[in-house]
Amino acid sequence: MYWGRMSDECDATGKGPREFCGLFGIYGHPEAVHKTYYGLYSLQHRGQESAGICSTNGGNLLAHREMGQVGDIFTDEVLASLRNPIAIGHVRYSTTGSSTIQNAQPLLFNYAAGPLAIAHNGNLVNSGQLRREFESRGSIFQTSTDSETIMHLLAQPWDGPEDERMIRALRQLRGAFSLLILAQNRLYAIRDRHAFRPLCIGVLDGTPVVASETCALDIVGAKYVRDVKAGEVVEFSSKGERSFFFHEKPEIPAHCIFEHVYFARPDSRVFGDNVHGVRMNLGRALAKEHPAQADIVVPIPDSGNDAALGYSHASGIQLDHGFVRNHYIGRTFIAPTQGARISGVGLKLNVIADVVRGKRVVVVDDSIIRGTTSRGRVKMLRQAGAKEVHMRISCPPIAHPCFYGIDFPNPEELVAARMSVNEIRSHLDLDSLGYLSLEGLLASVSNPKEHYCTACYNGDYRVPVNEKFEKLQHEQKC
Repeated sequence: MYWGRMSDECDATGKGPREFCGLFGIYGHPEAVHKTYYGLYSLQHRGQESAGICSTNGGNLLAHREMGQVGDIFTDEVLASLRNPIAIGHVRYSTTGSSTIQNAQPLLFNYAAGPLAIAHNGNLVNSGQLRREFESRGSIFQTSTDSETIMHLLAQPWDGPEDERMIRALRQLRGAFSLLILAQNRLYAIRDRHAFRPLCIGVLDGTPVVASETCALDIVGAKYVRDVKAGEVVEFSSKGERSFFFHEKPEIPAHCIFEHVYFARPDSRVFGDNVHGVRMNLGRALAKEHPAQADIVVPIPDSGNDAALGYSHASGIQLDHGFVRNHYIGRTFIAPTQGARISGVGLKLNVIADVVRGKRVVVVDDSIIRGTTSRGRVKMLRQAGAKEVHMRISCPPIAHPCFYGIDFPNPEELVAARMSVNEIRSHLDLDSLGYLSLEGLLASVSNPKEHYCTACYNGDYRVPVNEKFEKLQHEQKC
């Protein structure tokens, strides 16, 4: 069973590094589909292009995917039609492949061993090579996403144990992947050998739950148990939980530090740390490295809130809310006609003029990507009467693209790849600009600094990228 609808979409948020994907799965609960729905709702910040749920009772797989947001897609009627005790779900922002219903997940396939569904968070850096090899042998791809490559690897002829089939397939993948794979009577939770993307396990009424972030466990009342380990495959079945590893040798983790800077919800625990606490640490470190003579600290909501609070605590400068966010502007927003001429920045944020007028303002944000959005916000503050505008960024300059699951633009679009900090300050019309150092960033988390991927800041890619990567590289094949 499958329903789908197409829709025209326009991204009016103005945000540079956009949400990517969120995963949720549950095995053996009578309300598995409804729990998955609520879990996806709490992970909506990780992807607003499309969403899907796939379920089973040990027989056929039932799936529903649509473009749009969770609350609009899954009506009571749809949830009732999917009712089964085993389910996985996915919310998507595309990082490989365009935003179309064909690329919405979970992807559902049938092969010799039966039906299979997959939900993927991350990016495979060798998907182009693998895809070309399959196509040269006559394989047909139905999507332009790299996730489909995994299914083709799993579907290759194999006479040995299913564990060996899985291991053989996963060993051929390079890059970032947190996966949920649903078979007729089994659910697999898998994490790549570097553990780039988060994936955790909880328990609810004695049944296992898997999610990208712990906030999704909280919303359904599940208790956090542990993270899926680097290179681990965790199988849930009627026989219970079983674990094995697919990698040949242990690897040093390469957790994405940008999860703490921007992606994850503040109430989640990611890579062992509470996100709110880490962002508070970022703000405190930022205040020490880049103090300012100012009257108020103003966060860019929402991802700048916690760092701004930390900056205020460490600096002694009063925190105030100079921006109000319109929470109803999302990625499914349909842009107005050209005649409307309304700024996308103004649609998402508005300045409280009485707060900033005549004040020396420190604006705290998580990052600057292209610089277009930041420039618009500075202009808004100036027009509202701010006396001075000082910007503080809770991470280092992003000067390199990400190949592991973040939709950063090409290097030529990254303002930090083209300009010095002083040039960016001038370009944004700021009185001062300060970025947190890489040392300050890594000192704000509890794991050793070697356990984090910082490639977008320093170009040190843990997994080599041997071919040119483009978001729509598979598009012409579909």
